[in-house]
Amino acid sequence: MAPNIQSFISKHKNKLYLTIMLMLILSVVSLVVCNDRIISETRSLMYDNVDSIPHNRVGLLLGTSRTMGDGRLNYYFKYRVQATAQLYHAGKIERVIVSGDNSRKEYNEAEDMRNDLIALGVPDSCIYLDYAGFRTFDSMLRCREIFGQTKYTVISQPFHNERAIFIAKHEGMDVVGFNARDVNKAAGFTTRIRERFARVKVFLDLYVMNTKPKFLGAKIEVK
Repeated sequence: MAPNIQSFISKHKNKLYLTIMLMLILSVVSLVVCNDRIISETRSLMYDNVDSIPHNRVGLLLGTSRTMGDGRLNYYFKYRVQATAQLYHAGKIERVIVSGDNSRKEYNEAEDMRNDLIALGVPDSCIYLDYAGFRTFDSMLRCREIFGQTKYTVISQPFHNERAIFIAKHEGMDVVGFNARDVNKAAGFTTRIRERFARVKVFLDLYVMNTKPKFLGAKIEVK
């Protein structure tokens, strides 16, 4: 280490420690506050039971990859598709917008989900694809801006629905969430950790940065 850097650290050591501690405390507080607010503002809009959820003409299925990095089946994917088919066959939704990432030619979340929905009896004519749902924030705003939907049912796991509904509420949309079956806590540990930071990012997007979707484009009519 250069002498001038050593000298600076030695001279300002206490201030550096204090700054680091304050930053750590602020980070923890931000994680807790953002998480608690999102949960409290969306709890009443979440449904686990298909019989109790209100009817909405459109369901928004939030995308994820079909497989994990090691090639194993991604159960988040499987359970979301199953939940969407369940809603459709129960008459709780009539159309499905599948919003996922298609940023690479060989990677297409929306197409993969559509194929599995069709295999579960959802007609292709009732399925609309959003290829630019690169993240949840984009999916929610594009549902309104591209597909013209302001009242719909969002479908994903509970932790994901909470964040999605929070974004939609802030943007003036009338949204409820249907909770797909969750994966076990051990398998979803890394996802849960990422989710805590994603919730802080939501507040930055909505209240600080005024973030917009990465892509918009031509409007698509949901018939």
